Amino acid sequence: MSRPLTEFARYLRTETTGGLILLAATAVALIWANSPLRDSYHALRDFRLGPEFLHLNLTLGDWAKDGLLALFFFVAGLELKRELVIGELSRFKQAILPVVAAIGGMVVPALIALGVGWGTPGIERAWAIPVATDIAFALGVLALTASNLPSSARVFLLSLAVVDDLGAIVVIAVVFTTGFDLVAVAVAIAALALYAFLQHKRVRTPWLYVPLALVTWVAVHSAGVHATIAGVALGLLTRVRPDAGEAEAPALRLEHRLQPWSAAVAVPVFALFAAGISVNGDALGAVFTTALPLAVLAGLLVGKVVGILGASLLAVKLRVAEKPRGMGWRDMAALSVLGGVGFTVSLLITELALPAEASELAKAAVLIASAAASLLAAGLLLRRNRVHAEISDTL
Repeated sequence: MSRPLTEFARYLRTETTGGLILLAATAVALIWANSPLRDSYHALRDFRLGPEFLHLNLTLGDWAKDGLLALFFFVAGLELKRELVIGELSRFKQAILPVVAAIGGMVVPALIALGVGWGTPGIERAWAIPVATDIAFALGVLALTASNLPSSARVFLLSLAVVDDLGAIVVIAVVFTTGFDLVAVAVAIAALALYAFLQHKRVRTPWLYVPLALVTWVAVHSAGVHATIAGVALGLLTRVRPDAGEAEAPALRLEHRLQPWSAAVAVPVFALFAAGISVNGDALGAVFTTALPLAVLAGLLVGKVVGILGASLLAVKLRVAEKPRGMGWRDMAALSVLGGVGFTVSLLITELALPAEASELAKAAVLIASAAASLLAAGLLLRRNRVHAEISDTL
């Protein structure tokens, strides 16, 4: 097996395990926030710590959202950079389909959400909630249900989810930045430029990179831009081609060291603080009778399928892209349903987009839609898995 595919398999295994831990953390959050101990959950989530003079006197929930998710996006940036330079996305015909599918899977859900929620207070920002696909959950469902599908299915889904999350980061940067501190912006740009220079000069010591990454994160946070932007920017600036005599490039070394922490700690802890919402009868009823959460549900469950599958079909029919090797349109349809698992980034955008009361309903919609998309996709993938197993037996 070639090195890029070997690394992809390792990435998939880690994200699959992370998806299971993420599911457990979500369950704990929901049970805790709806138990007699709910006050302790809210007290822990809202406990504040950190220096005020750096604008870092944050709640634990904010530290998870702004800090831990920066690690997640750093790892996603590393993976995207590697795929673009030496992986599946380095070849145009293979790269263009998940990119087109990701764009369709962002634009159509946003338009459907806007259409369903038109005129509702908050929809001018909430349209962004259904644009994202959760990497960990989606890959976890795929790994558990589709062992006989071609490896190209996993590559397509991973590439789509990474491009999708990068697009979500752009949305966060453009839509949810409320104001710039020009001094902090200058510090962030200088720190990123120094990081790129050190990478170019092949400097390897973590004694320079760790403080520099922290300075970048603090500067981006202080600038008024969501701090996760620092993570993806640093990831995209990291060198991915090994030099002669170098066993691993810096991006690969960092991915090996940090991805388990991202998948098994950063994202589940964020989910623990983000997913603790009320699920009583009144709250659940409001999800299905209120325009804004209905817009989120429609965007994830309808918009994602139409956007991903429709864009893919159009790109293949126009011959600007090719279907993943060994896959049919029914396989693509099942993967498109799986794209409706929003979760991590959708919850993040919900917290950024809406005030507390509206945020609770939108979060409930994200959780319901993600669970429904997971179950429906699992059923479709299990059926396709049997078909591919039968095909393999006849060969």
